[in-house]
This record gives sequence, C-alpha cells and structure tokens, in this order.
Amino acid sequence: MSGFQIGVVVGSLRRDSFNRKLAHAITQLGPKDFTFKLLEIGDLPLYNQDDDANQAASVQRLKSEIAASQGLLFVTPEYNRSMPGVLKNAIDHASRPYGKNAWAGKPAGVIGVSVGAIGTALAQQHLRNVLAYLDVPTLGQPEAFIQAKDGLFDKDGGIGADSREFLQKWVGAYADWVRKHAG
Repeated sequence: MSGFQIGVVVGSLRRDSFNRKLAHAITQLGPKDFTFKLLEIGDLPLYNQDDDANQAASVQRLKSEIAASQGLLFVTPEYNRSMPGVLKNAIDHASRPYGKNAWAGKPAGVIGVSVGAIGTALAQQHLRNVLAYLDVPTLGQPEAFIQAKDGLFDKDGGIGADSREFLQKWVGAYADWVRKHAG
C-alpha cells in the first residue's frame, strides 16, 4: 500500500473546539504516507432503528468515507465524564443496521483535550469500550490525556514546543498501529 487515508472523527461540533484544533494540529505531525480527512458528523439525524432500511444521505456518506479509510482517528472532548452524544450518535449510525458495521476492522487511535486535569481520560475509556465491541482495533499505548494549557498550540495553530515531542511520539505509535492492522 502506497499510502494511508485516515478518517478523523471529532466529537465536538463547537466552532472553536479545542479538539477540532487538536485534530488539525495532530494531522500536521503525520507521516508523509498518511493523509487525513475530517469526517463530518454534525449533519447526521438522531439515530433511530426504524430508519435502518432507509438511511439518510448523510449517514450513507459517513459510511462510505469510513469504508474508504484505512484507519480512524477519534479526537474527543469529555462531556459529563463520557463521550459526547454527537459522537455516540455517529458511531451508532455507522454500525447499523446489524451486520453492516462500517467501523469493523479499521485500526484506530483515540485522543482528546480538555481544560480538566485528567484530560479526556473517562471519555476515551468509554469510547474504547464501544470500539472494542464494534471490532475496532484501538491503540492502547501510549495513552494521551491532554490538558488545554497555554502553549499547547503555537501561534499558527500547530502543536506548541512543550508538547510537540510527546505528541509526535504518540502519532508515530499510532502510524505504526495503522500500518500493522490496516487490511
């Protein structure tokens, strides 16, 4: 395989989201053979099993983009000690109808940033539990629970000097994970 297309799922819809900013900055640290595509989840209807036989165009688009990806990168905030509802909604849509799970087998990385001292540790753990059920091989180590502090991002929106080495190592481990597990 000459390159890897990575589907990036940001669990926040907020325009100035720290996690959206982190997603863009992390992609700049990716290896040359990786390309990253932000997968839109904000236009998905609320999941309703009654719609499984006639999924909305936005759901079909998401499932198609996942299918075209060799790996996934989930960048999520933590809401009320768990993953945001918009992220869970996207996961549910793309895993249905039963037997048509678009996520299955796609190697994934999970990361997030929060103003809280524990970063997004609990949201990531809940997300990992769901991904395990959906047969998504997820990078376990290193973990990255990022606290939003001054200097996390540089003036151009990239990763700041104080965090660059750590996050570059995380991206390197993630890239190795995708290379190992991409089918």
